[in-house]
Amino acid sequence: MPDKRSHRGPHPNDAQLFASEEWPRLRLAVSDLSWLLDRGYAAGSAIKLVGDRFSLEQRQRIAVSRCTCSNEARDRRQRTRLQLARLNSQPLLIDGFNVLTSIEAALAGGVILHARDGCFRDMASVHGTWRRVEETVRAVEMVGQLLAEHGIDRTVWYLDRPVSNSGRLKTILRKTAEHHSWSWDVELVPNPDRNLSLSAQPVATADSGILDVCRCWVNLARAVIEDRIPHANIVRFGEITTAS
Repeated sequence: MPDKRSHRGPHPNDAQLFASEEWPRLRLAVSDLSWLLDRGYAAGSAIKLVGDRFSLEQRQRIAVSRCTCSNEARDRRQRTRLQLARLNSQPLLIDGFNVLTSIEAALAGGVILHARDGCFRDMASVHGTWRRVEETVRAVEMVGQLLAEHGIDRTVWYLDRPVSNSGRLKTILRKTAEHHSWSWDVELVPNPDRNLSLSAQPVATADSGILDVCRCWVNLARAVIEDRIPHANIVRFGEITTAS
């Protein structure tokens, strides 16, 4: 069935699955999963164990997984994180789909996860196909405005070439940049994760695989959401209860 969604908003069951009364249980699940990861358990088997223990629904398991990391990973990510104000004249490399999807979801009222490492992550995903939604241009402009306010003039957006319609997003990014006189380059590459992971320049992403190996990174999606989307539906896992 073709994807006809015009927003990246909440799933019909999210109001129940992520209601405030569910937070203590979900935080305990994050805590237990982190404990297991710290002790070398494989992520797949660990999330099944924790999900079964707390009787989590599938979307809750996904959320817990996206919010969790080991102490070692959390500490490394904190050490390598840069504030926007510290970038100065350095170019910023942006994980395009990763950053924009979270901002689009926040604008549309989708669940935004405040993860253990401080990142904001969404419950949406791009699997082989990207589709423009009503919030896309607004999300792009929010990113550009925030970067401009911090004096970040040189920006390179990386998009996955294999993802369907990535060329359309490239056109949106370039036209928006031209309209505002922003100095943006947009690159379609086979594997943005590799480019971003190996870069000596700061990268903007919440992708765990990149965060664990990159030299330094910026929490761009969170910065935009906190600064410009006060109504965002944020489920806060940043402070977790100690595992039992």
